[in-house]
Amino acid sequence: MKDTANLQIVYLAPEELTPYENNARKHGEEDVAAIIRSIEEFGFDDPIGIWGESNIIVEGHGRLEAAKTLGMASVPCIRLDHLTEDQRKAYALAHNKTAELSGWDFATLEGELNDLDGLFDMADFGFVEHNVNPEGLDELFAPAEDKEKEPKRVQCPHCGEWFTP
Repeated sequence: MKDTANLQIVYLAPEELTPYENNARKHGEEDVAAIIRSIEEFGFDDPIGIWGESNIIVEGHGRLEAAKTLGMASVPCIRLDHLTEDQRKAYALAHNKTAELSGWDFATLEGELNDLDGLFDMADFGFVEHNVNPEGLDELFAPAEDKEKEPKRVQCPHCGEWFTP
């Protein structure tokens, strides 16, 4: 395990950050809009992970787009220079994928959303309905059909050929 005891937050202007040209995670307008609303409501509480002299973004491309839209003069960042280049690439993918792997405890979620009822408009953050009925759990989230979907393409690590599964 890498020693990350010395991670420190640094503040940089958005134009000092370099989006990773091969970033595999894409943020649509609605995603960035939800990030903007979260920053406006709660603050910029999740630093952007950066690496190397060019401040390549490892994780936080959506937050950078939100910061630019908000006209922020600086954003919090953490340096991930303890990673090798290959580790940086792998971590960027792992960071995004591991977030997809978790699920929701819908009973707990319903309780939390009900506790917040009237205090926050949770639709601003992607929650469509917050009265959960067990037969309609899909109503909790914006329909996936509303988001533009790009065909999933995979590259063979051996021959380099691209294909759609």
